Amino acid sequence: MNESLKNKYLANKLLITAAALLVCLLPLSTLQAAEPSAVSEKASSAQEKPAPVYELRIYTVHPGKMPDMLARFKNHTRAIFERHGMENVGYWVPVEAKDSDKLYYILKHKSREAAAASWKAFGADPEWNKVRTESEAKGAIVKGVEATFMAATEFSALK
Repeated sequence: MNESLKNKYLANKLLITAAALLVCLLPLSTLQAAEPSAVSEKASSAQEKPAPVYELRIYTVHPGKMPDMLARFKNHTRAIFERHGMENVGYWVPVEAKDSDKLYYILKHKSREAAAASWKAFGADPEWNKVRTESEAKGAIVKGVEATFMAATEFSALK
């Protein structure tokens, strides 16, 4: 299997694993059947506003930089995301050494348009720019970024 196909296979495998993990982490109450009146209220509400989207992001870091990446997210980035309307769903690191240079995380946005506005505001945020500059004083942390926007299926526990 060539490297490109192998990477796509691994990314898809991780996406499925992350989705399964999210379902396992949800409170039982979100999985229970809704009252018929609640279903019709939700249906009419869904027509009035765009459905939320989830964004899977995969960061590849430079060798030896994962501790710096994790510290930056833990101590700064997550809070800045929230301030700009991005909801932190979860963060994961692979358990296999061959992928130890990757950080996987999922954000929730109110819509694709909201995501674009949030990312624009995040990129211009003075605190973020200061944090990024300081954390990269001894060299770049991020080698590459992959992003995939996802919509919940009708049978997904997350909507």
